[in-house]
Parts: sequence; structure tokens; C-alpha cells
Amino acid sequence: MVFDFVVLGATGMQGRIVSKDLLENKYNVLMCGRDSPRIEHLLKKYKKSSFEKFDAKNIGETSEIIKKSKAKVVVNCVEGDWNLHILKACIKAKANCIDLGSDIPMTKDQLNLHAELKKKNIISLTGCGSVPGIGNVMLRHAAKKFDKINEIEVGFNWNSNIKKFVVPFSIQSIIEEFTSPAPIVYHHKIKKIDPMGSVMRVYHREIGREPQFNVGHHPETYTFYEYCKEKGVKNVKFYAGFPKHSFEAINNMIEWGLGSWDPINFKGNKIAPIEILTETLKDIKIPEGYEEKENLWVIVSGAHNGKKKEIIMECIVPTLKGWEDAGCNIDTGMPASIMAQMIHKGIIQEKGSFSPEEVVDTVPFFKKIAERSMHVLENGKRIN
Repeated sequence: MVFDFVVLGATGMQGRIVSKDLLENKYNVLMCGRDSPRIEHLLKKYKKSSFEKFDAKNIGETSEIIKKSKAKVVVNCVEGDWNLHILKACIKAKANCIDLGSDIPMTKDQLNLHAELKKKNIISLTGCGSVPGIGNVMLRHAAKKFDKINEIEVGFNWNSNIKKFVVPFSIQSIIEEFTSPAPIVYHHKIKKIDPMGSVMRVYHREIGREPQFNVGHHPETYTFYEYCKEKGVKNVKFYAGFPKHSFEAINNMIEWGLGSWDPINFKGNKIAPIEILTETLKDIKIPEGYEEKENLWVIVSGAHNGKKKEIIMECIVPTLKGWEDAGCNIDTGMPASIMAQMIHKGIIQEKGSFSPEEVVDTVPFFKKIAERSMHVLENGKRIN
């Protein structure tokens, strides 16, 4: 079978969302991962799908899988630590590549491959999920309405109707957000702060008031600054907001040492507590009737025609019927699927290495996320 897309990390939460969205849009999809049982339901339901085991660490093997598939677009849903490895495999296979986002140092490494990608006549888009992803396209929409930009704040806040702990997304990424020093841009310079030292309670539309704090592990403080520096942006800050019950549960896990990467002796094997935690949480069942809602937001402050101006962009994300097991994580997997389709269809034609705000046109993208019940608001007014 000749495939339209290869999804790497297809057996994880985001990989399953991306794969299902592509398959429901009638594409041929090769799903690659470590354990096919998690996607057996997709393989059985969709005839245009197949599975292949792969190792993200092996650039040569990954490249051969991509070449053999004949797919021209790879959607990388593997943990961000391997994004540069996978991009190099895609370059070797001469395939377009998108991912869900890297930390700032790796984002810089990926963007530094621009000339090589352009020479190969392919594109890499890094940070194509929610934030980064939808937030980047909202910034593109807002930024053009300013002559001067002083500050950009960006973040996510979510809540659920049942106050029981359900893993919101990758627990490894979450632990990193709670514990790693958070880089912010303050007066044009990078400043690192303690996430738990920045906690405040903030109200957001559709979510209510909940704990919010500055986090690291997000590339926007770099990519947003680069995109808007010609308009004089001084400050860029990223925030994460969790409902109280989830916020407390995650802090407890960290306090108990379950977020540590320091290996311990477990049944005769050396294993990091966070790896045990990751596998354990995969077995948590979602309560019946459980639903989530998320607000992705970008606030841009500056001036236009000499007058002060502020634009608040929001994307409200519900739990969709038929996607209940994904919760509001649809806002990460589905945008990645949409951007991959935009490359496949030639709507995105640029070649090189980019962040979404540079090349993803707002109108067709906002239209597609609206079809998936993700509504974009500008200063409280829906625009899609």
C-alpha cells in the first residue's frame, strides 16, 4: 500500500488522535509505534491503515520506514526529546515533517536546518498542536493588527466536570512544566523563574478561576519573540493552568518522588520512577460521563496608529462526541492533522524549517478547527 501519511508515535494519546482524524478524512495512514494493541481498534475499523514497529533513536531505520511507505508527510507524535532525530530521518527520506513541539534549544536546532530543508524541497513545521500550534496561528492573526507590540502572554487553562484525576496529556511533559525553571522574555532578555513561585489564581472564559503559573518546556517564548521582534516586543510569558484537583494530585506525585529520572532498583532492574508512573497512569480509566473543556489563549498588547491596543485571542475546546477518551486533547492531535493535510494538499507551499505562525494561513486553518467544534474568539467575538 502507498501511504499518504506516516504517524510516528501513533500508539500514544496524540498519535491515536492524529491517526484517527487522518483516517476519518479518508487518507492512507501508516501508524508506527512500540505496541500495536493500543491501536487495534483503528486497524480493524479502517482498511486504509497499517502498523509498523519502529525505534525513534534509530535514524536510519526510521528513514527506511518512511521511504518504504512512499508518504510525503510525516506527523511526529513521539516525546519531544526525539524531534531532532526524527527530523533528520525525514530529511534523509526527503519527506515533509511536522511535530508537536520541542524545548527551546531543540527548536533552535530544528530551525537552523532551514537551508538544508529548502535545498531538499521539503518543509518542517515544529509546534503544531495546541500551544504551541493553535496559539501560534492566533498570534499570526493578531500581530498584523499592531504597529508596535510591547508584550505577549500565551497559555492554556482547562477544567473537567468530574473532579477526579485523569492524565491531561504526557505526564513526563507535565512534570517538566511543574519543576523546570521557566524561561520568560523580560525587557528583551531571557529570565528563568521557579514555576511554583509564580502560582496565581486567574479567571478564564468557560474555565473559571484556577491555579496558573509560568512554565518552561515551551518554545513560544523564543518563537513568538523572534516573530514579533521587528515590532519591538519586550516581554513574552507562557502560562499553564490546571484545575485545583489535578494541580494538587500532580504536586503530590512530585513530592513523593514519582517525577524523578534518577534510577531506582525495581524488581532487579534499574528504572526511573517517572517511567513507572508513566506506565501506571496509562491504566487509569476515565470516569463515565467525564468531560473536559480548555481555553487556549494569547494576549497581545501594544499600539496601532499611535493608540494603545490589546487583543485577546481565545480558542475554546470541548470534549467531542465519539472522542470522549481524548478529552480536550483533541486540540493537540487535530491541529497537527490539519496542518499535515494543508501540506499534503499544497495549501502550505513554503520549503524550509518554520514555526506555524510563519506559514500557516489563518482563514483555512481556523475554518478546519471550527469543523471540529474548536471556536476562536477575538476580544470575546467568535471569528470562525
